[in-house]
Amino acid sequence: MPTTKPRYTFTDTGDLQALLDAAQQRWPEVSDRKSLLLRLAEEGGNALGLDPARLDVEEQRKRRAAALMRVHALVDVDVLLADDAWR
Repeated sequence: MPTTKPRYTFTDTGDLQALLDAAQQRWPEVSDRKSLLLRLAEEGGNALGLDPARLDVEEQRKRRAAALMRVHALVDVDVLLADDAWR
């Protein structure tokens, strides 16, 4: 299938073979070696803290912190708290 994305080729030998064999023992319900490789990649990403949902939460936290740092420049607290703001 045509794609502009990079493709990767792995041969089931050596260290990769040993990793897939160990993964097969860990997840015996997964019989396809390609599925095992993807599962290993997913587990590795999780171990490194690369879970997309977690990254989204961290990004939101960073944006909120940045917004709080800017709020004093955007809001005149004295005007906001004065009665004039509500007239």
